[in-house]
Amino acid sequence: MPHQGTGTRALTAAQIDQFIEDGFVRIDEAFPRALADAAREILWRDTGCDPDDPATWTKPVIRLWDYAQEPFRQAANTAVLHDAFDQLVGAGRWLPRGSLGSFPVRFPSPDDPGDTGWHIDVSFGLDSPDFMEWRANVSSRGRALLMLFLFSDVGALDAPTRIRVGSHRDMARRLAPAGEAGCALRELAATDFAESARRPEVQAVGEAGTVYLCHPLLVHAAQPHRGVTPRFMAQPPLLPRQPLQLARADGAYSPVERAIRQSLSRSDGAI
Repeated sequence: MPHQGTGTRALTAAQIDQFIEDGFVRIDEAFPRALADAAREILWRDTGCDPDDPATWTKPVIRLWDYAQEPFRQAANTAVLHDAFDQLVGAGRWLPRGSLGSFPVRFPSPDDPGDTGWHIDVSFGLDSPDFMEWRANVSSRGRALLMLFLFSDVGALDAPTRIRVGSHRDMARRLAPAGEAGCALRELAATDFAESARRPEVQAVGEAGTVYLCHPLLVHAAQPHRGVTPRFMAQPPLLPRQPLQLARADGAYSPVERAIRQSLSRSDGAI
């Protein structure tokens, strides 16, 4: 969905309802293709691979780390994205991004990339050297949104991220009994996220410049690349300026908070 310009909102009421129910919303043309092209030039250099020589693409995935050059900062801070952040998280409740996190660059390969398990992105306890001890809790401490920025065109064969639609509801109910302390990724992964296995699955496809804004408790997974063109995607968090709150005296809940509250009110486990 392209931004319509000054005077209109990034997301319609129907899209916000979809975010609450499904756990994500897709924004087409969230940043210009020209920025994606400029960013890919930088990323290609850092892969050590030749974009014109597939013989140099010897690994199924190469992980590149934080990028704060101008194309990345501009892509993360378009007017449409800032407006969407206000709508989903709340005006004044999120921190602008100065960079765009990690890039798992995926290449066409018959080899198992070794990182395709279902998971949620844990968001605190990150000082532990064992990432399986990193934690998440029901109020998503440390993370306001999971975001998927497509810096290349991504089709069904190009290793699009898999999303379990509505799975944020299952994870809210799973995490709620653990309270503020939450659960470590090791504990959450022990059941292979079976709570959400019945959920329908969609793939995060789209043209370069597309951004998926996802609920921070959404279950998702990578997959092998079976296409022909390497996939470039960033997956940064949107960080909260203030903690999410599930009990507000003024009732001014954001859609992220409303989704959690609604999930916990469905005691029958309805989806």
